[in-house]
Amino acid sequence: MKWYNRFDWLIFFSWLILSLIGLVAIYSATQGPMHRDTFIAGNFDRQVLHVAIGLVIIILMQFLTPQTYVQLSWPVYILCLFIALLTVFFGIEVGGERNWLNVFGFRLQISEFMKLATIMVIAGFLASQRQFSIEEPKTLLVLLVLVALPVGFITLHGDTGTSMVYIGMIPFLLFWAGLSFGLSLLMVMPAVLAYLTVVNIVAAGIVAVMMCGMIFLVDRRPMVTVSGVLLGIAVIIGVQVALTEVLQPHQRARVEAFTNPAVDPQGAGWNVIQAKTAISSGGIYGKGFLQGTQTQLRFLPEQQTDFIFCVISEEFGLIGAGTTLFFFLILLSRMVFIAGSHKHAFARITIIGIASIFLVHIIVNLGMATALLPVIGIPLPLISYGGSSFLSFSIMIGLCLNLRFYERSFSIYDS
Repeated sequence: MKWYNRFDWLIFFSWLILSLIGLVAIYSATQGPMHRDTFIAGNFDRQVLHVAIGLVIIILMQFLTPQTYVQLSWPVYILCLFIALLTVFFGIEVGGERNWLNVFGFRLQISEFMKLATIMVIAGFLASQRQFSIEEPKTLLVLLVLVALPVGFITLHGDTGTSMVYIGMIPFLLFWAGLSFGLSLLMVMPAVLAYLTVVNIVAAGIVAVMMCGMIFLVDRRPMVTVSGVLLGIAVIIGVQVALTEVLQPHQRARVEAFTNPAVDPQGAGWNVIQAKTAISSGGIYGKGFLQGTQTQLRFLPEQQTDFIFCVISEEFGLIGAGTTLFFFLILLSRMVFIAGSHKHAFARITIIGIASIFLVHIIVNLGMATALLPVIGIPLPLISYGGSSFLSFSIMIGLCLNLRFYERSFSIYDS
């Protein structure tokens, strides 16, 4: 079979189109009259360079065999941990977070690359276990350590947003690898209940009962159900105590502004109000390229990164926003299809892990843009401005393409 018949053009063109959508949105967010004399005016040129480098990386990655990536998983994971440790002590602080490291004049955000490294080392570990149960205590302990190490370092950087991505992506990964639905639901429960407790404690209680009921129905082990009940109670009480006794006044004000932006429209509620205004004002067709008032008058905070979806919605309307989500849907559905049909465990787990990273990023970023989730600095994959973010997602795409390309002609377990 010729190489172009084995290459997954659907994933590649989805990457390319989403990257171009990102460039258009970043141009609008940084090149308007109000932005020309600011530092962010150069972000578009830098992002063009990021896309070009990403394309080269994707092409070069196809010349390596899947076995090479299996062998590199542990060294890359350890290297990322080492760089993360260096960042704790020598990192550059930006926006209260010490998650940037200056490497030969370039700023590297290792937490972006750590996600894929963690996915690969987990996939390599699980694929090497010929006969095992993922629910065995020994296996779960190893997985816990593999995840806890990067999360711990990233938390020390002050990057709580990226830490939350791990919490979101790991249940998807482990469920695909064989973890029962009941235990997977148990892993998701803390994040869901913590969010609902902040928004509405009654809703949190109702959802907790429903989730425990689902766990009981699908997993008849009494210990799992009891664990769900105790965990639900602990999360709801813990969040309430944190809101009333632990948080400082300014932190409490930010939480209140998230649930009710009108409380502080000029302060903590500003981001939410401006983002919702931008999205709602776009209508079906949008205001037109470079015509968005919220974008061009710089009312939108961090519009080239956290709120890039608001730029798309305001200037290109529902059609532009829907088109963006459509190509994300194509990309994710294709990844899931490949993961489901691939014959190698390493490839299956790695690709579904990559899909889960994309999915969590998309959900959280859209949640921030629509005020359904607090702003925690999670970029929209391939669209938000950022070199480390874009290149890490491009590497993920390159790895998916590689594992798909060599599926029939190469065994990743050959020596």
